[in-house]
Amino acid sequence: MTAFWASLVFVVLAEMGDKTQLLAMAFATRYKASTVLWAVFVATALNHALAVAVGNYLTTIVPLGTIQITAAVSFILFGLWTIRGDKLDGEDKRFSFSPFWTVAIAFFIAEMGDKTQLATVALAAKYQSSVAVWFGTNVGMLIADAIGIIIGIVMGKHIPERAVKWGAAVIFIGFGIYGLHENVSEQILTPVVEIASLFVLGIAGFLLARVSQDKTAPEPEG
Repeated sequence: MTAFWASLVFVVLAEMGDKTQLLAMAFATRYKASTVLWAVFVATALNHALAVAVGNYLTTIVPLGTIQITAAVSFILFGLWTIRGDKLDGEDKRFSFSPFWTVAIAFFIAEMGDKTQLATVALAAKYQSSVAVWFGTNVGMLIADAIGIIIGIVMGKHIPERAVKWGAAVIFIGFGIYGLHENVSEQILTPVVEIASLFVLGIAGFLLARVSQDKTAPEPEG
């Protein structure tokens, strides 16, 4: 059950404010919310099945200790990615099939190489429990997108994006730091290295937050 709950929580966190959640919200303004969520489920089920397969394959060719360290580092990177944020670049207008297939195809393509797919690869490699990770990431994706649709579309309110991003980022980074503590030798991860690493992470987070603000700031009127 640990693999299931960890996968569910991490994907919910990774998806909040992510491009694919924004995509689901955009489609919900054009199609029925139930159609959007079913299409998201089908696209996610296939996409994350591929991610789980990749994660499991990695465990057959890479030593477990290396996988654990890589997974920990990847969670830190996901935290920084979360601070940076995402935006849509016309993905919701790229296809014109029936509502279900328009959403499913667009969502599947948008999810390729996205933070939540890569998190699924890392989770599958870390926990080595294919069904639990696959099921957890699918449920997590549906929960996050349902939250986005209900708050953003049905209630007409904005998700507190900054608070959500920073909360998710802190959890991701904290989990990654804990993973490094558990798997990296104390001879390498000395107090000096830890303090320096935290300083670098703080600077990186600050710079990414500034970039995110610049991207979302309204352009001055000519």
